[in-house]
Amino acid sequence: MDNLQHTDEEILTSSHPQISKSSNIYVPYLMRIEKITLEAPGVKTFRLKFENEQEAEEFNFKAGQFGEYSIMGVGESTFCIASPPTRKGYIECTFRQVGKVTSALSSAEEGDVIGFRGPYGNTFPMDEWKGKNLLFIAGGIALPPMRCVIWNALDLRENFKNITIVYGARTVADLVYKHELEEWGNRPDVRLVTTVDPGGETPDWKGEVGFVPSVLEKAAPSAENTIAIVCGPPIMIKFTFPVLEKLGFADHNIYTTLENRMKCGFGKCGRCNVGEKYVCLDGPVFSGEELKLLPAEY
Repeated sequence: MDNLQHTDEEILTSSHPQISKSSNIYVPYLMRIEKITLEAPGVKTFRLKFENEQEAEEFNFKAGQFGEYSIMGVGESTFCIASPPTRKGYIECTFRQVGKVTSALSSAEEGDVIGFRGPYGNTFPMDEWKGKNLLFIAGGIALPPMRCVIWNALDLRENFKNITIVYGARTVADLVYKHELEEWGNRPDVRLVTTVDPGGETPDWKGEVGFVPSVLEKAAPSAENTIAIVCGPPIMIKFTFPVLEKLGFADHNIYTTLENRMKCGFGKCGRCNVGEKYVCLDGPVFSGEELKLLPAEY
């Protein structure tokens, strides 16, 4: 397997170019929590600023990359960078409280300092998408990885044609980025379709009611000159891909991001190994063509 031959030097230069080759790759940046936003029950967004101004100036990343966020003495957790690279001076992450590390992170307050290692992984090929329509399809807490790409595209709006966002959650309360959803829905250059699962609506809900794949099929976005970006629970992705195929999307025009099972961030722990691939090195972004080459059980 080629990936087993990655050296520390290759990892340092490709996955984390901000760290010199002589530095300890496990040492995180120190980040101060500037703002905390409660997005949904158990879900928070942190806006993080670098403690070191030089590190802030030198830091760069691209849409799709992820990092390791840590509470000292507790551990690390893997999340995407949810803010776009077009907005400098800070990064944002959105997470759900589910375990020891995320519980510790959830207990942090504005002004506290946490750790961040990154950026790691590959990126969405946005330069190749210039002049194309973009279709974003997300479910639940999977909107954060897509938020980075959505805002990246909206901040460079002249580079893209039609932008459509199809987003669903179990209930209205579970929808994240509610204020941004409202902003996107009010933009004349964005088509937003929101949905909640049957039974998850409220009396004043004005969106769709139904599962994301069926709502996507009903919306019937054109596949012509369109890139589809999908992120959500495995069951949602499983039933969304056949809908995209039915709508005429070719595998090479479909992209997704796989974030589960990553731990170290640079191919050392082996937890994210899938066949001949390491999700943290070869992903987390994969095209539909690449996904078909991964083991079926994945």
